[in-house]
Amino acid sequence: MHRRHPEIDPQLLSETDEQRQLRTVLRDLYAEASGVEEVRKHLATPRGYDEALWGRLAGEIGVHGLAIPEECGGSGFTFAELAVALEESGRALYCAPLLPTVVLAANALLFSGDRTACERYLPRIADGTLTATVAGFGPGGPGGLDESGEPGVTAEQGANGWVLRGQADFVLDGAGADLLLVRAGTPAGPRIFACEPVPDTCRRTPRRVLDETRRQALVEFGGAPATAVGTAEGVEGTVSATLDTGRAALAAEQVGGSGHALDATVAFVAQRHQFGRPIGSFQAVKHRLADVLVALEAARSGSAYATACAAIASPQLPVAACAAAVVCSETFRLATAEYVQLHGGIGFTWEHPAHLYVRRARGAEVLFGTADQHRTRLAGLVGLAGRPAA
Repeated sequence: MHRRHPEIDPQLLSETDEQRQLRTVLRDLYAEASGVEEVRKHLATPRGYDEALWGRLAGEIGVHGLAIPEECGGSGFTFAELAVALEESGRALYCAPLLPTVVLAANALLFSGDRTACERYLPRIADGTLTATVAGFGPGGPGGLDESGEPGVTAEQGANGWVLRGQADFVLDGAGADLLLVRAGTPAGPRIFACEPVPDTCRRTPRRVLDETRRQALVEFGGAPATAVGTAEGVEGTVSATLDTGRAALAAEQVGGSGHALDATVAFVAQRHQFGRPIGSFQAVKHRLADVLVALEAARSGSAYATACAAIASPQLPVAACAAAVVCSETFRLATAEYVQLHGGIGFTWEHPAHLYVRRARGAEVLFGTADQHRTRLAGLVGLAGRPAA
């Protein structure tokens, strides 16, 4: 059972001067190079994002290596700095695979404790030359388990080492990632394997999904060569920690998206006139926007707590990640709904960016499990599961 009063330094919940400067730099860069029209344009490309901007984020600003240790080619900061970058990417609806590469895959390697794998892959993740993702990290994760609760991918010893067989569905960036970290079943139990896919042994089929800015794919392995990562004993701990870090990262993205939706709507109702006055002056509109603001402040608090826990590897991270997943998902859904509704007719059109944020919100709220699943898990973590109703 987790402590009811977690020991987190309150200073960890506030931004530092460096983090504020990073936020300013990233917001300016996204405004310059990743507006809604740029997002739409790059969605039609084979890779789905601006590869030049991806290189700038890695090379000029060092976003990809913020939370990667210096000995592995990163900057040696913490998840707190990376969360700032994720919040700004969510605000701009940046469509590159930051979440699967920089959060999920990088942390899976770090949590595995496999020095060889970290030295091989993390420097290339940090410098932006390698994209990566995870598969089979379920339930409650992208590319999860099959209906029986077992990994959909199995590993067997071949003549030249391990090979993977089976499939994982709805893998984030599964069709384009250069590296797949796969949780696969073996006769001795699940293991994590690193696979650099080639067409002959790994078929990758893009899935049509609601949120086109976050691509997913069906990955089918037919004897794909792979290398074991970490130890058999540490698999479940690595998977759990990776998913909770992913939930904290997604919460930061959702806060950024919610902030954009609120700011854009406030700006619109201030200049849109009806009956000779701005529609934002009507009490009903004020109340709706006030509700979004209150929800956003709650989401910021939940996200900040999850970020702080991830930054110091606190044992409270599972609790914080579940709580943040619930509150940030619900806030993003509310903020984007009002984004559409309070823009009136224009908000319902394909030409307006609101629908892109609605799609991101709906896709994100089930990416690592539904709100009900998070609540159930949270109840178990804090010792409330099974108690009679008051």
